[in-house]
Amino acid sequence: MTIHREGYPSIAIATGAFILINLLSFVFISAHVPILAWLIFFLTLVLVLFIISFFRIPNRKLTINPSEIICPADGKVVVIEETEETEYFKDKRIQVSIFMSPANVHVNRNPISGDVKYSQYHEGKYLVAWHPKSSTENERHSVVLANDKTTILVKQIAGALARRIVNYLSVGQKVEQGTELGFIKFGSRVDVLLPLGTKVNVQIDQVVKGGVTVLATV
Repeated sequence: MTIHREGYPSIAIATGAFILINLLSFVFISAHVPILAWLIFFLTLVLVLFIISFFRIPNRKLTINPSEIICPADGKVVVIEETEETEYFKDKRIQVSIFMSPANVHVNRNPISGDVKYSQYHEGKYLVAWHPKSSTENERHSVVLANDKTTILVKQIAGALARRIVNYLSVGQKVEQGTELGFIKFGSRVDVLLPLGTKVNVQIDQVVKGGVTVLATV
């Protein structure tokens, strides 16, 4: 397991706060209310460990197959439905949405190899990530990836806790399946918009792993 580079500033701040709070607790509280000092130590330690865990990148054998579309994120499948896509394709698509809780790995990966045809950030609201309108009203970043087999749209969507979406792709760039697409800090959601007729391999409420679980077959 390694730590994602996006986590270094947050981990540094959390560690500094942990040291400062517990130094103050030792000086002003421990002699008079030792139980409270130990409680502060325990709670702040748990917070630091949680933040470190949030930015983890576990060692995994990624799925690489040009005939398959791989899940871009860890989490639970919360939507599989036909929808009208209005941002890029402007036609009907199959939407598969993956909800990422704060406990999930939050690095996002490219579901296919191909060319980046579109990359656009949108400001927006911070509705809970499972809200039906979060796909179109929340802060989000959309990218379109295309190869000779398919063209898909991937949306990184901020949730109620997320306040920063990081996307590494730019138009004209060539990407490889399984490489990093971006990162979303804290609870969030990723939508994948597929062409009609694409065989979806996941089910509602299925727990999936980014870069590993086969989302669909081309």
